[in-house]
Parts: sequence; structure tokens; C-alpha cells
Amino acid sequence: MSSSPLDNAPLGREVAYPAQYDPSVLFAVNRKTNRAQLPFVPEWFGADIWHAYEVSWLNAKGKPLVAMARFIVPHNSPNIIESKSFKLYLNSYNESRFNNITEVQERLEEDLSGVAGAPVQVALTELHKIETALCAPLEGASIDNADIEIRHYQPNAGLLKCVANAQPVNETLTSDLLKSNCPVTGQPDWGSLQIQYHGPQINRESLLKYIVSLRQHTEFHEHCVEKIYCDIWQACQPEFLFVYACYTRRGGLDINPWRSSRPFSFEPARTPRQ
Repeated sequence: MSSSPLDNAPLGREVAYPAQYDPSVLFAVNRKTNRAQLPFVPEWFGADIWHAYEVSWLNAKGKPLVAMARFIVPHNSPNIIESKSFKLYLNSYNESRFNNITEVQERLEEDLSGVAGAPVQVALTELHKIETALCAPLEGASIDNADIEIRHYQPNAGLLKCVANAQPVNETLTSDLLKSNCPVTGQPDWGSLQIQYHGPQINRESLLKYIVSLRQHTEFHEHCVEKIYCDIWQACQPEFLFVYACYTRRGGLDINPWRSSRPFSFEPARTPRQ
């Protein structure tokens, strides 16, 4: 029987939640395995942005504290962090005592960076310090209203087309119809997608058909975004490309990967489904 790097991962198995702080539950997934299946691996920039809404620990007197967290894993880290192991790890803080929030943040940074193989940025915000948490659709022109017939529900890069004889354009397109599935459990992963590019104008109907073609695809969030990026880059050959996906949360975590052909500065969005 062939083995998989995920055979020993907690995902898809019944696993006891740690009673105390335990970084050993974190499980790394090497990025090289999936990138080897891409048509090519470009020189790109990006990060995987995680938001955690169920973060808690005890202070030195045993009183519970809660916070929201943002974790930024660089795109060039050797590993991603398997999501269920991440949840187990965060929950291991629930009954553990720490002197202050800075100690918690430093512990998170050290453990997560060690598993990812690169520095992971961690920001903890206590709830009483959050005045608003606005949700808004991703900026750009939605392509979801196109009246099209769908025949493909497995990834099909051949669906991607540019407008014939079109002049280069700068535009931002969005879709809320992104869906893929967990490669271990088969559970659906729902997301919103933003694509910014400069280059030959992409046929919007063909782009929507391509996005929907991932509907039965089984892959991690980060790898889906990299696949979309590579397929668009090869099919449409833009001068600049930025692909950003906002996935809905599961188990108190949402994952928001982005990849870009050049350094890109933006404030991560929070969509209505997040």
C-alpha cells in the first residue's frame, strides 16, 4: 500500500484535544509535494493569512483571557501547517497559564515558525480593544452573474481564454463561487476569489467556468490558490497577476492565501461569509 505524507496527520482522524499547552501536535505539510504537480513554479510573492477567532488562555491567577489572532505564513516557507493540528495546538492554550499576552504571542511565533520553517508573524488583539470588525465584499467587478452553462467540475485550465484581439487592461475581478474540498476529509471549502491583473483582457465567462471547475477538486487552500495563479499565468500571460482567496472559517480558523508576481501591499479583507 502506498503511503502519503498525510498518513500521520490528525486531519480526518479522531484525536484527543491536549489538556495543556502542547506544540508537539503541530503537523507540517511540505509545499514541494504539491508544487511539483504545477505546470511550473514561478518567482512569486505572497503569504497565507490565517485568522483565529477562538483563542484563549489563563492568566497567572487562572482567569481566562480571550483574543483574536492573525498569523501570516510567508509563501516561501518550506511547509504549510495542517489546519486540524493548528486547531489542536491553539486549544492546548485553553487551560494553560501565561504571565501576559506578550508571552503568549512570543510562544506562538516560536512554535509556528519552527513548524513552517520560516518566520511566522503573529498579532493578538484582545476583544475589548476591537471597536469594529467590518465585513465587505472583495473589491472588484463580480463575474458571478454570467449566464453560462457549466460542464466541468474538475480543474480544467483549458477553459481559460483571453478576449480576441483585446488591448491590455488593468482590472480586478471577483467571484464568490470558489469551492474545493479537503484532500483528507472531503469536506467542502468555500471561498471568495479576487484576481487583479494587467495584460490581455481575460474572457470573464471562461474565467468563471474555470473557477467553477475546481468544485470537486480536492486540495488544501494554499495549493488551490497557487494552481489558479499558475493556470491563469500560463493561459493568459499577463504582465502582472495577483490572486487572493478568502475562505470561510472552519473550527474558528479561516485561511486567506495570496500570490502575486510582484511585492504587493494591501490590508486583508474580511468578507461577509467570514
